[in-house]
Amino acid sequence: MSKRNLIVSLLLVLVLAVSGHVLAEKPTILVSPKGTDSPYWLVVKAGAEAAAEEFGANIVWQGPQKETDIAKQVNVIENNVIKNVDAIVMAATDANALVPPLKKAQNKGIPVITIDSGVADDSVVMAHVSTDNEKAAMKAADILAILTGEEGEVGVIPFVAGAATSMARENGFKDGLEKYPGLEVVATQYSQADIATAMQVTENMLTANPNLKAIFAANLPGGVGAGRALKSRGLEDDVVLVSFDSGDTLIKQLKEGSVDALVVQRPYQMGYLGVQYAIKAINGEDIPEFVDTGSIVATRSNLNDPVVHKVLFPNE
Repeated sequence: MSKRNLIVSLLLVLVLAVSGHVLAEKPTILVSPKGTDSPYWLVVKAGAEAAAEEFGANIVWQGPQKETDIAKQVNVIENNVIKNVDAIVMAATDANALVPPLKKAQNKGIPVITIDSGVADDSVVMAHVSTDNEKAAMKAADILAILTGEEGEVGVIPFVAGAATSMARENGFKDGLEKYPGLEVVATQYSQADIATAMQVTENMLTANPNLKAIFAANLPGGVGAGRALKSRGLEDDVVLVSFDSGDTLIKQLKEGSVDALVVQRPYQMGYLGVQYAIKAINGEDIPEFVDTGSIVATRSNLNDPVVHKVLFPNE
């Protein structure tokens, strides 16, 4: 290489470094879940890693341990914006609190893809990949109506007030129940996406409403906790429990009878498509504004159905 060409190359490296784009073979993508160690989010992680390997990217997996730790996720986003990651894929712990840090990302030209749970301001994201939560929650209302004979008192266990996903599932379920005048919601209590809290609020519901006929739990910790509370009281055969999500524990509870039906999302697809679209956005390619990854209803009677099995066990 001539001296002149060497100088040009060095200047190019300097310009790219100053602009905040670190030279690397692969882009770096932050993937920030609402909870880093939940079985649900670990399936999201597996999907994200598969896409990163297939399309050539480095994944930074960072987020709060608990879905209620909104400040932690805000801090994670802000720190990675400062580090000039090439893109952000995230599930928002709070629809409003995450908007300001995402605006900072937008102002620096960092593409943002939301998965599972979006934010209140769509203008700060390029795409949203998730279950249509209201539509899926209506499926929960339908299966609960079938299992109860369309009559009785119902308890609802959303997870975090202010989280877009929790609100959508609560609203979708309650809207779905309007088709069944014999079913009445008599209690709504939040689990804080925590199994122990879900057990306690279920106990509270059962004590305050001795005629409770059914419960809808809006996520995995809620379903696991409610199932354990029903089992501890010997009410598995008396109170119908429909839960969102799956995971080994919920599937075991479904088989054993403390859970009666699961509305199962496709978290693997959320992680996979989130990273795939982030890479497309980095490369200036067009991506859809919204993708519904869909949901299915799993019951004890259809567990061996090939389609249901594939959704319940995506890593297989």
